[in-house]
Amino acid sequence: MSSIWGVAVILGPIILLVVAIYVWMRNKQDGNRTVEQSERGARKLREDLDERQDRTIDL
Repeated sequence: MSSIWGVAVILGPIILLVVAIYVWMRNKQDGNRTVEQSERGARKLREDLDERQDRTIDL
């Protein structure tokens, strides 16, 4: 039983570190695309507001 505990103590932090690096890299790659989508959405919303005379819109 102690051998399983030793493996868990050694491999646990290593697996956690690998997962954290993977998530960080994935978020870094998706960041630019997310910003571009947000900018497109904001631009479209501003255009929709400019088209309406009473400046009301359903969000």
